[in-house]
Amino acid sequence: MISNIVSYLEQMNKYYSVWQEFNYVYEDWAKAHGVSVNSLLVLSAIHEGTEDCTQKKICLRWRIPKQTVNAVLKDYERKGFVELFPMQEDERNKLIRFTEKGKRYADGIISRLRKVELFVSEEMGIERIRQLNENMTMFVTLFSKAGSKDG
Repeated sequence: MISNIVSYLEQMNKYYSVWQEFNYVYEDWAKAHGVSVNSLLVLSAIHEGTEDCTQKKICLRWRIPKQTVNAVLKDYERKGFVELFPMQEDERNKLIRFTEKGKRYADGIISRLRKVELFVSEEMGIERIRQLNENMTMFVTLFSKAGSKDG
């Protein structure tokens, strides 16, 4: 029984270590390409978003605080990469769209990122990627379930 607990704890510590490394490789990649990881995530959300991309949707998608997304958007607006348009239904919310300059900028960075991610995915194989996604989904679901009982 004790050995099982020790084994679980060892595996959880390994998971935490890998999780941190995962975050660091994206942070390092973003930094090497002249952006912060939050700027990269916002750029990605706009790039892959629909015509109704908003700050709120970006916050929900990436779990980034509203203030952080707002600061990134203001920077992108200042650089001429995005334009913000009030929504007809709710003028407090703004639609986010790339300018031509912003589209070129995003296409360059996002295409390089996807190339790296595709290489990794191909090296791992689709089945391992599928298992990774299923296992992470299960972990989040079970953690959320157990965490809600704890709190």
